Amino acid sequence: MPISLAYVFWEFWLFYIRKLYVESIKWTILRVRTPKEILKTPKSMEQVFAAAHASYTFGIKPYDKYWKGKVEDWHSFDMVGHAGGVSFFIRINDTFRNLIESAIYAQYPEAEVEVVDDYTEVFPAVLPNKTYDIFGADLILAKDDAYPIRTYPYFEAMVAEEKVDTMAGFTEAMSHLKGEETLWIQILIRPIGEKTTDWPKRAQKTLEDAIGRKKVETPGFLFGVFLFLKNLALAPFQQPDWSALETPKQEKVALTVFTKGEQEIFRSIEDKISKLAFEGVVRYIYIDHKDAFTRSNVAAINGAFRQFNDERKNGLKPNIPVMTIAKQPFKSKRLYFKKRTIYDRYRLRKIPEKKLVLNTEELASLFHFPTTIVEAPMLKRVEAKKGEPPLTLPIE
Repeated sequence: MPISLAYVFWEFWLFYIRKLYVESIKWTILRVRTPKEILKTPKSMEQVFAAAHASYTFGIKPYDKYWKGKVEDWHSFDMVGHAGGVSFFIRINDTFRNLIESAIYAQYPEAEVEVVDDYTEVFPAVLPNKTYDIFGADLILAKDDAYPIRTYPYFEAMVAEEKVDTMAGFTEAMSHLKGEETLWIQILIRPIGEKTTDWPKRAQKTLEDAIGRKKVETPGFLFGVFLFLKNLALAPFQQPDWSALETPKQEKVALTVFTKGEQEIFRSIEDKISKLAFEGVVRYIYIDHKDAFTRSNVAAINGAFRQFNDERKNGLKPNIPVMTIAKQPFKSKRLYFKKRTIYDRYRLRKIPEKKLVLNTEELASLFHFPTTIVEAPMLKRVEAKKGEPPLTLPIE
């Protein structure tokens, strides 16, 4: 009984102090207005995500973790579409505002970044209600996190006219919204590393299993003691055998025995492991007036996410237990609960229990500022360029 109560107390204590810590964070919403002409590739946005990884703590100290409730900081990169246009927002801890702004200006000097109010506040705190209905889903990876999704290098061609911008599908779908239709896309990420997760080791093991290379474990100290006692007991009857302590040589499989496609998969896993990684979730919510609610725009967004799917590697799929669909019994009540839950998680930027792992290249493919070839009519851009005043300009 005391052990059980101690465990319950510990869980409630962690929940309590973490809640206080999160509520004490000062959040900042940045709205990014992109320049009219962007000739850079998503590689520039990859550098922004790499800079965002600087919030990683390399492991929180026990005192801060278990007494102050400190957790790894997370960021939200959002794309919002409505009848008025398409906009880009970034929600961060105010401590890292200068970090993110500097990274954006370094890659997109002509962009405009301004602090704004949370765009989710234009709707009631509780949805659905008598006026509005919603549809939403969390997206997870279809296969193991070690396998990458299709990224922007796949869509790039040698000839400029043949380039495909992955953001075109999202901006086009959002540009067709009418009336009170609203579509939110949220990429919620938290930096990870070897100090906070075993993902790099799991990914490496996935690669070794895929290749067929078996990792040989070195016998530990306890096994050595056990073997010594065993040989000591059997010494009067047989010669001691110490061969179990010898580490057998690891057999390496030549890469040439695999097909070209398999080699490409192995290399893509290695490339994903080699880059900075984040854990989190990709989610979207579609909101409209109940009288005009239609899921046709949801299908368009799902189609935009499908372009990142590779049947041989990985892809994005809805997390069905979270998706706003339900079956009997109690279908209406279960559906209402799901809609309330995903709406609250979106507004509060909550990272769910079931997370996906994406590196900087994958994130830049999912979220970057559209290039010049994207001609969505409702995409809001900066129409004028900023100019620096001359050095000889008198100030008095």
